[in-house]
Amino acid sequence: MARASNRRRGGGRGGNGHAFRTLFVLLLVVAAVWFASVYVRIDRVAREDQARPADAIAVFGAAQYVGRPSPVFHARLDHAVSLYRKQMAPIIITLGGAGDDHSGQSEGEVGRDYLLAQGVPFDSIIAETQSVDTEQQATMLAEIARDRHLNRIIVVSDATHLFRIRALCHQEGLDVLTSPRAPFGNLSAWGRFTRVTHEILSYTFLRLHIEAGWARRWMEGLEDL
Repeated sequence: MARASNRRRGGGRGGNGHAFRTLFVLLLVVAAVWFASVYVRIDRVAREDQARPADAIAVFGAAQYVGRPSPVFHARLDHAVSLYRKQMAPIIITLGGAGDDHSGQSEGEVGRDYLLAQGVPFDSIIAETQSVDTEQQATMLAEIARDRHLNRIIVVSDATHLFRIRALCHQEGLDVLTSPRAPFGNLSAWGRFTRVTHEILSYTFLRLHIEAGWARRWMEGLEDL
């Protein structure tokens, strides 16, 4: 009788273990499908240049060093200048409030100065200097668009960054067209993996309404890869 009771208890523990393993596998499958679907969408947007006539071009900020744009920011700004010269839009908006202790300038200000040096008129540039991350840049861009009555905006950034930017802009009610900056150098497979992984996680946190400051700090070290 005791042995039968033990078998029943053991069977219960085995059943619970089996249910747990089944649930764990199911969660892994759901996560894998989700990550794969987000990757496909990131890659699709990264490969597409939607640039066509609009009301403004918005350059999402990247690092700057002692008042000079980093290579990544430089490439984004050059792409915006190219679009401006093709008369895609009459205004360029430089976004980014993060600065350094040496120059005291924000990314938006450094971007503005670079555009001026490239011959873009001062009246054709709007420098946003308060935002500290992509989410805030999208929010500030929406405020500028409402104040200036800008209906359609070309957003410029790194190819893998644009899917999340578009989602954030749509969340703010903006009509945006994505246009990736030109690649430069040789990005390693690991470098691309970390960038894409960051974007997948950031987009997932966005959809789950999770504050992920650690992910932003991680990305700060990846901007110039």
